[in-house]
Amino acid sequence: MELIRKQLNNGINLYIDTTDKFKTVTINLYIHNQLGEEATKYALLPAVLKRGTSSIKTYKEMVKFLENLYGTTMAVSVYKKGERHLQQYRLELPQEEYIKENILEEGVKFLKELVFNPLTEGNAFNKDYVLQEKEIHKNLIDSRINDKTKYAVDRCYEEMCKGEPFAIFELGRSEDLNSIDEVNLYQYYQNCINTLPMDIYVVGNVDPRYVEEVFTKYFSFQRGQILNIPSPNIYKEVKEVKYVTENLEVTQGKLTLGFRTNVPANSEEYFPLLVYSGVLGGGPFSKLFMNVREKASLAYYAYSRLERFRGLMVVSCGIEIENYNKALDIILKQLKEIEEGNISDYELDSTIKALKTSLNAMKDNATSKSDYYLSQKIAGVDLNIEEFIKKVEKVTKEDVVEVAKKVKLDTVYFMTGKKEE
Repeated sequence: MELIRKQLNNGINLYIDTTDKFKTVTINLYIHNQLGEEATKYALLPAVLKRGTSSIKTYKEMVKFLENLYGTTMAVSVYKKGERHLQQYRLELPQEEYIKENILEEGVKFLKELVFNPLTEGNAFNKDYVLQEKEIHKNLIDSRINDKTKYAVDRCYEEMCKGEPFAIFELGRSEDLNSIDEVNLYQYYQNCINTLPMDIYVVGNVDPRYVEEVFTKYFSFQRGQILNIPSPNIYKEVKEVKYVTENLEVTQGKLTLGFRTNVPANSEEYFPLLVYSGVLGGGPFSKLFMNVREKASLAYYAYSRLERFRGLMVVSCGIEIENYNKALDIILKQLKEIEEGNISDYELDSTIKALKTSLNAMKDNATSKSDYYLSQKIAGVDLNIEEFIKKVEKVTKEDVVEVAKKVKLDTVYFMTGKKEE
């Protein structure tokens, strides 16, 4: 069934996917913002909101309330898609037919209170909650370096996009936390809930008319002028490749290459680009896996990944530190091979098959489906999963070769061991 869309009258959009595939009803509320200087405040907000509402004043009470709602689960998170900074608030409720009671309205009422009616003390958040969450947030930011593989990719993007909003880490900067308090965070929060666009996705075996009725009841309140978030300009000419080396306490080197694809998220060329990335480093059939890892034994792992919304691609691998030059040469050779049309039927067919499997798997998880819909909306594309798969299936070797010519190396980031004194 097609996604049902309803616009509430205040910059909040409701999307309903009626499916009998799940035993639960999943509600995802996404708040959109532009990545910018206030990223730390924005990233801190969901954790503070989760601590208590105007009527459920502690997290312990909140857990008890959700348990009484037949084990309804709640989660919050913050991440980015391109230069769009997203807060996610998720509720998963048991399907009505299994509990013989309609709890959807109670869930929607709770979600509204969680986001729009937080626990306050005067014109401020609870001071202790903010202090505690700031400390937790600082630890989260400071501990990102512990996952060296992800950190190397993040650092490559940061160097590649220096001066661009995308370079900002999704959780913000730990040095910003000192200036954040319960008063200015609450003021910032009020501005967010009054001006930022919001999307709500409901996935489950529901009556869409009833869902519309309930959300209209609880979410049709007045807000201010809603912020328009433009698509970023992804086109950038690479004049000179940047080489960045960082010395850390590692025994295994992390080599990350950042590329500009110059393919917008809503372009028909995105589908060949997706296949291109798969042929290059999308699985055990890919050129990076077969030639860098298996044949040359130069990498412990090697993969490529697209950042669709910013027109970027990274190649990431773990190598012996002394093999830097060899690994770099053989990786760049794989890109040249694709550009010259040296793609086997096995590589192309295996890539398309793997992409189809990955896309079909989204149908088996309600939040993955919501995220898929959200991604298409941000990209400015209106395709359901089946339509997306058909686009991927139509990609030819010639399409991949053509899009390969657009991909340009921008930055080479190498995480290596500490220099000996």
